[in-house]
Amino acid sequence: MIVSETQIRTAVQDDDAALAELDRSTWSTLHAVLPAPEPGKPFFDARHLPGDYLVAVRDGTVVGFVRVVPPTPLAATAHVRQIQGLAVAGSARGKGVARALLRAAMDRAREQGAVRITLRVLGHNAPARALYASEGFVVEGVLPGEILLDGAYVDDVLMGRSLVR
Repeated sequence: MIVSETQIRTAVQDDDAALAELDRSTWSTLHAVLPAPEPGKPFFDARHLPGDYLVAVRDGTVVGFVRVVPPTPLAATAHVRQIQGLAVAGSARGKGVARALLRAAMDRAREQGAVRITLRVLGHNAPARALYASEGFVVEGVLPGEILLDGAYVDDVLMGRSLVR
């Protein structure tokens, strides 16, 4: 049996429809704090540019994405990158796609001169937290009950790691 390889590349404008569909199909309160994306709404906009995203492609199909951006526009945080969204299609889960995207995000951050990378993850998202921990991220803070989802308060967990090898 031949197992397809995952290619990671920078997103391009032509990925918009595929990423919008992936975003809609993977939306869940397990990881999302914003309302579900609306059908027909573009994925990219003035704040979410193609160059901010890495996409995972298997057999010619976009099956995942990660957004890697500076956490603020301040010069004082220019050495940091933040992961602001990671999603993998159901059909590609369990195949190492999320891990490949996470590693590519760290490589991209290093290429941009970052020495640190951070992210925020919902406290109840055990699979994502385990993945991040397995890649060297540690919990650096917890905002207890910070997020209200489906009538329940959920912790906002801040994780980070050094990018210095």
